[in-house]
Amino acid sequence: MHTHIIKVRGFHCDMFGHVNNARYLEFLEEARWEWLNKLTTFNFFERKNLSFVVVSITIHYRWPSVLNDELEVSVQMQNMSNRSATVHQSVVRKADGKLIAEADVTFAMVDNTTMKAVPIDDELRQILVN
Repeated sequence: MHTHIIKVRGFHCDMFGHVNNARYLEFLEEARWEWLNKLTTFNFFERKNLSFVVVSITIHYRWPSVLNDELEVSVQMQNMSNRSATVHQSVVRKADGKLIAEADVTFAMVDNTTMKAVPIDDELRQILVN
């Protein structure tokens, strides 16, 4: 499991004083980028002419977060099929361990030239499960 810390800033909050729901998608994405950076270099994807494309996100909002909260955003591989994979992500407030949100994000591996889903090969499968 990979974790990434995000501090809530004023521009993350809406007029009600809590983090706007759409911002959590950005927090989740930032953590996934950091996760991929730790697993491999982006040269790997360039060399293979591949991209991850999000095809589905299911998010459950559990509790609000507010200005200056430190949020721990985790990424954990949940399952992998031939052409797609799903990661489970959670957003937890560090100060009290409160679960703020959780999401399941499914992505496909896409050939950058054809823009069609391609099988996740053994090399990439090994990278993703470590």
